[in-house]
Amino acid sequence: MEVPQPSALTSYIEASKPTGIHAQESHHHALAAQVLHNLQYQHDWSQLQIHTQSPESGKTLPKPLVSGLPPQRIYVHPDEQIEMLKLNVQEKDVASEREWVLPTHLRETWSLRRFAEVFDAINQLPPARDQAAGQKHNIRRGGIGSRRGGKRVLLATVGDDSTVVYYVVHDGIVKPRQN
Repeated sequence: MEVPQPSALTSYIEASKPTGIHAQESHHHALAAQVLHNLQYQHDWSQLQIHTQSPESGKTLPKPLVSGLPPQRIYVHPDEQIEMLKLNVQEKDVASEREWVLPTHLRETWSLRRFAEVFDAINQLPPARDQAAGQKHNIRRGGIGSRRGGKRVLLATVGDDSTVVYYVVHDGIVKPRQN
């Protein structure tokens, strides 16, 4: 009986695995590679990269994070939503922003302390990677690079069946959107 070939995802994860790291770090990096693969091939994100060092301090991150550029905005702050309505700007016409993505597994236990460690280690925006903003509107008062609502990450939770679900998690309290 012939052994089946590894899947494209398995091959991708194996090829992206750094050498010389411990088993636990290898698991976290494989999880990050799986989330990166999902974002790139299922959700059309671009400019993706895995971060293992804090851009804030240069120290090792509690877990590898992914950053990238989604095809459209993930989150619109309530104040931006009001300005968009006043200016008659559609959400699809607003430039997307680079986002932090925190890969986790469904069986992991997360506490406020663990989230605080991640938020303390990152900047408000991920570092740019050849970012090309098209001819989209910039409705933020603070201009390019300023984000309302403080730090946020997209929590990517991977299930045992490889399903990935995403939740927006903010550092602190953010007022709710208007419906």
